[in-house]
Amino acid sequence: MSGDVAERERCPGRDPAGLFRAGHVVKVCAPMVRYSKLAFRTLVRRYGCELCYTPMVVAADFVRSAKARDSEFTTNRGDNPLIVQFAAKEAQVLCDAALLVCPFADGVDLNCGCPQRWAMAEGYGACLINKPELVRDMVRHVRNRIDNPRFSVSIKIRIHEDLKKTVDLCKKAEATGVSWITVHGRNIEERHQPVHYDAIKVIKESMHIPVVANGDIKTLKDAENVHRLTGADGVMVARGLLANPAMFAGYEETPLKCIQDWVDIALEHGTPFTCFHHHLMYMMERITSKQEKKVFNILSSTSAVLDYLGHHYGVCS
Repeated sequence: MSGDVAERERCPGRDPAGLFRAGHVVKVCAPMVRYSKLAFRTLVRRYGCELCYTPMVVAADFVRSAKARDSEFTTNRGDNPLIVQFAAKEAQVLCDAALLVCPFADGVDLNCGCPQRWAMAEGYGACLINKPELVRDMVRHVRNRIDNPRFSVSIKIRIHEDLKKTVDLCKKAEATGVSWITVHGRNIEERHQPVHYDAIKVIKESMHIPVVANGDIKTLKDAENVHRLTGADGVMVARGLLANPAMFAGYEETPLKCIQDWVDIALEHGTPFTCFHHHLMYMMERITSKQEKKVFNILSSTSAVLDYLGHHYGVCS
């Protein structure tokens, strides 16, 4: 584990569940492989994001390898509230991983929604929605071992074709003490089909704990609409934030100030070039012409990107 973790450990943890209150919709940055890392979390927090997730981390690797811990988990004092998302299939392994991050994070989330073949083949991700007893066991183990009552334990799921099974899973998780549930409104087979917001509404109406809606939220207006359709207590956004990290602040497209902030933050954090460049490609998608993209997207060094941004947009380094 790297970053300013010693300072973070001394800083008293916030209760992320306390963000959920009547009349307020919590704005959440989704776990995104390669992308929802410390530098990007720092950026979206400046623009109205209230709760951030790390990229999904395989708990078994994290527990076994110090190298994995250093590469997969970086935080600092300002990086809160922070949820570490784990892929796990054994209660003890998830518990061990949670104990490792507990001093430096505000909660853990069990991934029960990743539909990728490798994850399903390993027994991780979305296949867990068909193993409610195992999910309950994993949540219970973490709850029993973590002394801090403010430390959250949540799950992120996809829905079943038979929604009764999803409601049953959620009720079992709730009974075990899960803090909230994030629902991606598609089933395991669906990718780009319309999100079933009606299903999220049914789940929300069946629960006494907060429910976060996820899927195809690309603007603040979308977020407000999904809240209206589902009654969800929060909205989790992935690609919408990649394209516009300032969306929760009400911007329709990435403002130049946000691009400048990303440059400053990325340089300060020593963000690797590929990650630095890819984020800019996403952020500038809506504000650049096809010809500009052809030039910008093939730039191959930080200095070339900085020269381009300075010349075309007045962004300073």
